[in-house]
Amino acid sequence: MFLQYLLTLDFMSWLIGIFLFLLLVDIIKNKNPSNFPPGPRPLPFVGNIFTGLDFKNIDKLAEEYGEIFSLRWGSEKMVFISGYKMVKEALVTQLDSFTDRPIIPLFHKVFKGIGISLSNGYLWKMQRKFANTHLRHFGEAKKNLELSIQQESVFLCEAFKEEKDPFDPQFYVNNAVSNIISALVFGHRFEYHDERFLTVLRQDAEAILLAGSARAQLYNAFPRLFEYVPGPHQKIFANYGKIIDFLTDEIRKHKEDFDPSDPRDFIDAYLVEMEKKNSDPEAGFNIETLVMATLDMFEAGTETVATTIRWGLFFMMKYPEIQTKVQEEINRVIGQSRQPCMTDKPNMPYTDAVIHEIQRAGNTVPLGFPKSASKDVTLGGYFIPKGTAVTTNLSSVLSDKTEWETPNTFNPGHFLDDQGQFRKREAFLPFSAGRRVCVGEPLAHMELFLFFTSLLQRFTFTPGPGEKLSLEGLLGFTYAPSPYLMCVIPR
Repeated sequence: MFLQYLLTLDFMSWLIGIFLFLLLVDIIKNKNPSNFPPGPRPLPFVGNIFTGLDFKNIDKLAEEYGEIFSLRWGSEKMVFISGYKMVKEALVTQLDSFTDRPIIPLFHKVFKGIGISLSNGYLWKMQRKFANTHLRHFGEAKKNLELSIQQESVFLCEAFKEEKDPFDPQFYVNNAVSNIISALVFGHRFEYHDERFLTVLRQDAEAILLAGSARAQLYNAFPRLFEYVPGPHQKIFANYGKIIDFLTDEIRKHKEDFDPSDPRDFIDAYLVEMEKKNSDPEAGFNIETLVMATLDMFEAGTETVATTIRWGLFFMMKYPEIQTKVQEEINRVIGQSRQPCMTDKPNMPYTDAVIHEIQRAGNTVPLGFPKSASKDVTLGGYFIPKGTAVTTNLSSVLSDKTEWETPNTFNPGHFLDDQGQFRKREAFLPFSAGRRVCVGEPLAHMELFLFFTSLLQRFTFTPGPGEKLSLEGLLGFTYAPSPYLMCVIPR
């Protein structure tokens, strides 16, 4: 009887029936568990795909739905955590609750879930431990990182000095910062006019910018659908492919003159470790993981520090009175006869405060990189099931009105006590926190202090003629100052 009825239906009735069936499947499949974080009502099939994922929109949604809320892209749910106290609860108090990485299709296609940043479990622990050991052995323990940064500061200052007209400092700064991690990873630096290396830096900068675009994010929601569709995601994949070719070539060169008894850098040390861990394949020490680990270190060791320095130059031009006070402290503590060194830092509280405020106001990685719940978690009274993707809104921490006196103003006083001495702030989390805190944080602190003080020791920075310094930055995966032209005046 029912079959006879179905046969009498016209084409439109069939379409409506199929639609209603699929709608019911979508509702059942994507039904939230009890006490799941609230959020805007998702559309059938596509979820909240028309909701912007930039940090400013996430801040607005947090005001409406609370510090813990959720969105759904396609069929994938993501929980957003905002505010210092709640982010601290998630990453520090519940230390082992959000240690995993979710599969983000846009990045998984490139990194394949291996390497240092995007791996999980035993492989991640072994890769991260090795990277930490390497940074200590080849850099901090031997005290040669400081010398390397000081030398690179000289090259950067000389490059700036040669510019007689207004110029964009982006790729000078990117090259200089990248040379520090390059010396650790590859064993050598690259000249500022090395076209091949400059091309790699441009490709990486372009990929990072495109990764934050709304069109690229569509790939994360529907990777199978967009796999063969033109769009910014295809440019991202193409750029990363060329960068990986460059890194693979560097590894090939290392293998040609590799001496296991005398490892020169990260790649050599990794090749040695591959032999040691030959009987432990789960640790992931192989050529494919080496390529991804090298990409991790190269990219993480370049983009955030270089972007922060560009924010620093921007803020010094925007607030010349602050630039003058930094230079006065440099004159008192260091003078002009020698280079800045790390032992100067405790004696330069104002400069230290300015550098920290640059990181806070610059807000270079506003949403960090997503994590996922390693187990069923209760946070802020809400239930977050194991495997749920979670984004900690670091931007909201750095501008939390309950933690910062003037969160929307560039104010070095945030990091100074009543006696003008530097003070640490618990809500200063530009490198995130917990198990997934940035591996290179100690190196980044050293680079920022030495590069910044060296530049302000040698130059006064002013905007190019007619240059309007807008506080509205350029949002990709990172948040960078809008491109600007600057002039340098030797001191």
